[in-house]
Amino acid sequence: MSRPTDVTVNVAAIRPRLPDPMDAPVLRWGVLGTGWIAERFVAALRRNTRQVVTAVASRDGARGAAFAGRHGIARVHDDAGALAADPEVDIVYVATPHPAHVGGALAAIDAGTHVLVEKPLGLDAAEATRIAERAAAAGVYCAEALWTFFLPRFDVVRQVLESGVIGPLRTVLAEYGEYLPDGHRAMDPALAGGSLLDLGIYPVALASRLLGEPRRVLATGDANRFGVNAQTGALVQDDAGALAVLYTGLSGSTPTTATIAGTRGAIELPGPFYQPGDVIVRTWADGEILRYTEPAVAHEALYWEAAAVARDVAAGRTQSRERPLADSIAALRLMDAVRERLGVSYVRTNEGVA
Repeated sequence: MSRPTDVTVNVAAIRPRLPDPMDAPVLRWGVLGTGWIAERFVAALRRNTRQVVTAVASRDGARGAAFAGRHGIARVHDDAGALAADPEVDIVYVATPHPAHVGGALAAIDAGTHVLVEKPLGLDAAEATRIAERAAAAGVYCAEALWTFFLPRFDVVRQVLESGVIGPLRTVLAEYGEYLPDGHRAMDPALAGGSLLDLGIYPVALASRLLGEPRRVLATGDANRFGVNAQTGALVQDDAGALAVLYTGLSGSTPTTATIAGTRGAIELPGPFYQPGDVIVRTWADGEILRYTEPAVAHEALYWEAAAVARDVAAGRTQSRERPLADSIAALRLMDAVRERLGVSYVRTNEGVA
């Protein structure tokens, strides 16, 4: 998302500019992983696009076969390499636990296959940079599946920011807290558990996109009895003095809202801000000047990112326009700075498994 300018735009008339997902060129998708997000991604594609899922890979053969049966997928593989080398697969969607993202991504890239990696792109900026550099060298498409930035809602936000109507950016407020039960994978240190990568990536990515490289980062938080970070608060400031106030936690649900405020007005994103929903724009002089509304269909909207990726690949692009790899790396660099202040580190195990 661009920083505000002084372009004159009829803000009240702003609507999403995204093409119909049904018109996106068809790719043959291979899915690495059979968990919660993979289920929703495949279901959303089947119901809302012409994309075709041709193969799935899981190290657990029974889980892979069951997943394939539920979704009408013909081909089942037992590892990332076999999936990436499948001649019926144009692009791999990496939907494994966080520590295996880098292995899954590199397996696809090394096979010369395009790849969409579920958020976060890597456990840290170093892993994300490694993926980006390998993809660039191979000349294949690579993007992070941070679906928020592909949604119609966020195209509206982009246009409002570009209009300059709220004035120069001063404040970003964003939070995401959710109650996650003891058995959730986010409670497992071996799976890079905690709130930061699962939930915190959304407010951190928003702040990073808007503020750019931070001049100052302050953070505090605590761990739970499983040894993973339970909640985190952070203050981030850029060179122009704009400030982001961020929160994430896994011990209780919060409104999950975001506000982007400038010197002349603000953009309000009612919760959950990272999903489909409303955009409200107010100026200090005129009050509410835009209320954009779209159906709050939650993860059913994952298909928007797949359609955008399919258009990119068909056009010969190697990165996403909505989520360039530089943005993914910058967000993880900010996350690294937050983790450094908290003393949080991750275990790296089982690269590339599903």
